[in-house]
Amino acid sequence: MTSTPDPTSATDGRPPIRTDLEQLRGAFGFGVAGNFAGHLEQAGEASDFVGVVAEQGAPKGIFPFYVPGGDTFLGAFPLSSDRTPLPVQDEPANLQLEPEVGVLFRAVYGSDGAVAALEPFALGAFNDCSIRRPGATKISQKKNWGAGSKGVAAELFAVEDLDPEGATREFRLASFLRRDGETHPYGQDSPLPAYSYYGAQLVDWMVERLAHQEGGDGTPLEDVGALLRAGRPELLLVGIGATRYTEYGETTFLREGDVSTVVVYDGAASTPEQVLAAVAADDTSTLAGASVLRQEVVAG
Repeated sequence: MTSTPDPTSATDGRPPIRTDLEQLRGAFGFGVAGNFAGHLEQAGEASDFVGVVAEQGAPKGIFPFYVPGGDTFLGAFPLSSDRTPLPVQDEPANLQLEPEVGVLFRAVYGSDGAVAALEPFALGAFNDCSIRRPGATKISQKKNWGAGSKGVAAELFAVEDLDPEGATREFRLASFLRRDGETHPYGQDSPLPAYSYYGAQLVDWMVERLAHQEGGDGTPLEDVGALLRAGRPELLLVGIGATRYTEYGETTFLREGDVSTVVVYDGAASTPEQVLAAVAADDTSTLAGASVLRQEVVAG
């Protein structure tokens, strides 16, 4: 990952930005909940938001998954580009792949210390992997159980905006799980503009949520803006929401030996059938214009 992407490095059709995990140790991480119609219901989380007031069609809110230097579980650096370790616990770990688009932003702060603007500069495949914990009072409690809790692709696309009519208008998001030699679609292959909020609408909404979202008892959400004001990091990594699951994805938890793959790809360069075939062959190097996140599920 570089501050100024070099488009000349993409002569082979691959995304031009290499992800630098060490640099991302200083990047605040948060996600968007309920930005794809039907996902919360499939994930069994719709009931968590019964008391959350949101405009019709809008996402439910934002949640933190990584706070650089934080002194709680959110201070554990969770990003990996190749593995998902199972949490060490007595009961079964009900983990689900959450295929998302991850966006890197530069944060612009106002004189009051609050985020005044978010400037996107990179975009690619992201896994907001979640542990289904009945009784969790905050969304963040399902998001970070230590190293490898989250996944980000090793290569990202350079972007200047998220305009649904702009450079990403043909981009699509797909995900798969390989188990026992068979590859299964895990999330529904979906165009990026199909997000409930995308483009300037999403960015403006996130800035507003950082300014006004509150936490407290009775809500699964937290005051994410206050966490940002405390450290004022320049970089933010945001998972903008998971797609709907296929029937297989909705009913299948991850286990040791699985291989998950999330692909953000240019639909003008590759078809869904070509993406599935490349993932099934475990050779995505043949895909032009694709950000690929491949992670092996391993013992914790």
